[in-house]
Amino acid sequence: MLGLNLDEVILKAKELRASDVHITSGLPIMTRVDGKLISLKTFPIPTAEEIKNTVDNIFLDLGIKINKKEIDFSFSMHDLRIRANFYFERKNPTLALRLITKKIRTIDELGLPEILKDFSEKDHGLVLVAGPTGSGKSTTLAAMVEHINTRYAYHIITIEDPVEYVFESKRSLIHQREVGTDTESFTNGLKYALRQDPDVILVGEMRDLETISLALTAAETGHLVFATIHTNSAAAAPERIIDVFPAHQQKQIALQLANTLIATVFQRLVPKKDFGVVAIDEIMIATPAIKNLIRENKLHQIEGIMQTSQKQGNILFDDALIQAFLKGLITKETVFENARNVEEVSKKLGWRTLR
Repeated sequence: MLGLNLDEVILKAKELRASDVHITSGLPIMTRVDGKLISLKTFPIPTAEEIKNTVDNIFLDLGIKINKKEIDFSFSMHDLRIRANFYFERKNPTLALRLITKKIRTIDELGLPEILKDFSEKDHGLVLVAGPTGSGKSTTLAAMVEHINTRYAYHIITIEDPVEYVFESKRSLIHQREVGTDTESFTNGLKYALRQDPDVILVGEMRDLETISLALTAAETGHLVFATIHTNSAAAAPERIIDVFPAHQQKQIALQLANTLIATVFQRLVPKKDFGVVAIDEIMIATPAIKNLIRENKLHQIEGIMQTSQKQGNILFDDALIQAFLKGLITKETVFENARNVEEVSKKLGWRTLR
């Protein structure tokens, strides 16, 4: 079956340091480099048949049988791990590829806050990583798991959809389970993980009530649990979790969360001064004061406590942006484009004008 020369497309995307590739019938192949879409005009415009044949060939190699209109899968090519989604738009097959380096970079190599090492060294509790799609959540979690893997003789179980970074067991024993291939769902994988003698559990995403409930129970019963969650700030994570549950359960869930939460990291990637991107991390440590606010349902006060307890490791997103600017990592324009409160940031930096 004839298809695209995906080999060359991936090589070119790798050369450009692209994070994503979009292959659409009748349109030029697009890559995302440093957050911006760029057309690969040197490649022929793909047809629907070519895309379908390419995907069929990949599925044949992976042993996947497709019987739905969209599917997540992953494969390896050119020292990269490719996280893929095959879907249809206007009845035409379409392919979205996320390019992930096979090498799992350390917390230091990624320039992430040192305190993430402390979170990784806890013996139980819940660590959440939040942020929009494409913000490097999986990369940050992989670095934290690898920190454990190189230092402790633990049993680590990951439940992912699909598996992105492939770990090599070092001091730890790591079992990676893919939703749809190794387990039916995040809920099933997490439920059975509790019977598989884990020390650490990574849940790719806390999507629903049952998964969140099981993750809290796992953290409460002596396991270190890592998970991603979609919120627009670190402080919003407790409310997002509690609101998933019906009103009569929310007080109990708030107590569970207050008892188990270690920290929430909200992350976004912004353009670096020279080239590439840098992670900006807002960190909410579950201090006794913040735990009390969660128990008492005074969640709107969390950001205020974060602001006044920075010595304990808390940092708001705008302050993390300022730190990156003062280190020379990002430009003034990037600060303005990404700050939540431009006026306040300008005052802190002593800038008289906003632009």
